[in-house]
Amino acid sequence: MIDMKKILLVLAVGFLAFGRLTAGGKLDLKEITSGAFRSESMAALQPMDDGESYAQISKDGKQVVRYSFRTGKQLGVLFDASTARGPKISRVEGYIMSPNSKRMLIQTDTKGIYRRSFTATYYIYTIANNTLEPLSDGGSQQTPLWSPDGEQVAFVRDNNIYLVKLLYGNAESQVTKDGERNKVLNGVPDWVCEEEFSHNRAMVFTADSKQIVWVRYDESDVPERYLPLTPFDWKAGAAKASPAWMGLEGNYVYKYPKPGEQNSKLTLLSYDIKSHQTRTMQLPLDADGYIPRILTTQDPTKVLVFTLNRHQDCLKIFTANPLTTVCQLIVEDKVDKYINENVFANVKVTTAHLVLTSERDGYNHIYLYNLNGQQLRKVGDLPQAQRVGGGEKDIHTIVTDVYGYDEATGDLFFAALNNGPTEQHIYVNHKNGKTDQLTTEAGWSSAVFSADLKTFICTWSNMNTPTQITLRNTLGKKLATLVDNKQLAEKYASYDMGKKEMLAFTTGEGVRLLGWMVKPADFDPARKYPVVMYQYGGPGSQQVKNSWGIGMNGQGAILEQYLAQQGYIVVCVDNRGTGGRGAEFEKCIYLRLGELEAKDQVETALWLGQQSYVDKDRIAIWGWSYGGWNTLMSMSEGRPVFCCGIAIAPPTCWRYYDSVYTERFMRTPKENHTGYDEVTPIARASQLSGKLLLCHGLADDNVHYQNTADYVTALVDADKDFRQLVYTNRNHSIYGGNTRNHLFRQCMNFFNENLSR
Repeated sequence: MIDMKKILLVLAVGFLAFGRLTAGGKLDLKEITSGAFRSESMAALQPMDDGESYAQISKDGKQVVRYSFRTGKQLGVLFDASTARGPKISRVEGYIMSPNSKRMLIQTDTKGIYRRSFTATYYIYTIANNTLEPLSDGGSQQTPLWSPDGEQVAFVRDNNIYLVKLLYGNAESQVTKDGERNKVLNGVPDWVCEEEFSHNRAMVFTADSKQIVWVRYDESDVPERYLPLTPFDWKAGAAKASPAWMGLEGNYVYKYPKPGEQNSKLTLLSYDIKSHQTRTMQLPLDADGYIPRILTTQDPTKVLVFTLNRHQDCLKIFTANPLTTVCQLIVEDKVDKYINENVFANVKVTTAHLVLTSERDGYNHIYLYNLNGQQLRKVGDLPQAQRVGGGEKDIHTIVTDVYGYDEATGDLFFAALNNGPTEQHIYVNHKNGKTDQLTTEAGWSSAVFSADLKTFICTWSNMNTPTQITLRNTLGKKLATLVDNKQLAEKYASYDMGKKEMLAFTTGEGVRLLGWMVKPADFDPARKYPVVMYQYGGPGSQQVKNSWGIGMNGQGAILEQYLAQQGYIVVCVDNRGTGGRGAEFEKCIYLRLGELEAKDQVETALWLGQQSYVDKDRIAIWGWSYGGWNTLMSMSEGRPVFCCGIAIAPPTCWRYYDSVYTERFMRTPKENHTGYDEVTPIARASQLSGKLLLCHGLADDNVHYQNTADYVTALVDADKDFRQLVYTNRNHSIYGGNTRNHLFRQCMNFFNENLSR
């Protein structure tokens, strides 16, 4: 007999917390793609220089609020759009505190350009008199930057650098005049460096606020690429979150270098604000080299400049003097095969020290230098006794994030994988060499530290627990809970969810692989289930984590739970080439991307087929971007183990992708033509086995539609059947309006059609 009271109670809780529940606890695809299961987070969180507080945008976007780093309680409102005097803005989309904490830059009217770059309208807000005024009246701005004294702001507009002096009535001057679209960029990286070195600014002030140092990118000789665009129906809001250029009609033209082609020519320049003199720095950079970062120090005669050769296996760090233009080499790091891009995100510069990570010993460890380049400390493998549960003997410590170095105590704070690749914890390494673990909960922890490194905000989850955010001291003690996502956990539990579990096995080639599995809630070990394998598999990536963010659509593997409700088992395995297991495991794919990765995914399917509860004739594989490439390579590996597969926005030949990423792992086509031409889905189109669905955005500025178009030609020539979905005006993320819901519905229908009996 149905317990109506219980059903009504569950429904009541659902209505109160989240609105409508679908009947019978079944997931609805549109709910999933609309973000109904998204965790509450703390976006736009910024530690204040006082070390005692942090700032955050309010949920309604109207205020910037200040909170205590000791209690988590609100201390005051730094900015309120409804009460600020001056121009009226409807919403705060970002903010940048001045170094002296007297002012803020308030960001509005944001328009995306590429993955990390955007323009916006900024306002200068003076906290003491509650006054808001435009940063500039000459048009929207890009990457505004406060001077260290808080009295000047540099920004980029139309590829030129401008300077606003607050002490002179916000007088605006133009620093560079040679910036021009698709020719010269000043202070902001070109497309490929933005994408592959993960930054959107290439300029700094010196410590005395008297000089600006920047990188000039001359992309005149970089080949142009074209993206076909049609007008959006703006009234329908189809392109609300899309880059501004997607509202154009016709061909969008931009610079995109492919492997072996001409990259931008880089120059390091300095500008003396008082004398208006521009100088060219004497940086010993290869003609085809890169400058992934420039960072200021507290010495006005020293700006740190990071360079890479085109092969990306030699990192050099220089101190550059903006006045004399002399650049002195202080650190040189050479590693086998290539330098990982995450090195640059983890660099920390303090008053007298430089913190750098390196895989020079085969695992990502920390190296502490003084600013003369002398190595003072290494934080390598932690003792077995300092691991939760003791750890396995063959597991090494791998540093994933560096949070800061305390000059006063010598404490170094970082995150690391120390118990295998699926668990991340927060640590502090002391001057005496001892390391303490500050988080103990099994799962995935990350941190944002206060400016004085005395407290930190810890974000933690595991695969069965939504994100929890707590405030902790440097002994790891919880001081307050800031976000518990209790309502999300209750909502999640009210649905008919399957069991998530970790797995491990050894392939026929003797490789131990790790993964996770989602089984249907009513799993019956006596049945034979179809399997959908999700993967990404790209260099250094990790999909197998004890984290809430796992899965194709994140949110507690919510899309995988949807598939489980349709009667599928879903499996994800990290193949060779992925991160968290050291350089040997990650870099064994060097020069032949896709070969070993595909073998491991095929081996996964073979292992699954040996399980009593799996129907070996109904195994599918799918993935996005590199995961799409991996899908195609796996389906044409030679062993016909997949019934069907879906490749979304896939590269299909590395000759078509960008120079920086591809050459990092493949070198140039001239140096490695067999790797480029033999190991590719296009070359192996005749070996494709299983039904295939290809999906691609026609306005993909990252993985160009050329990849799918040429692969389609190869499939036709090989007389292979396939289906194709092309989304006009959609970029690599294939989103906007109803697009993501439509895409995933087609994918689910494809699986149902080809995996059902």
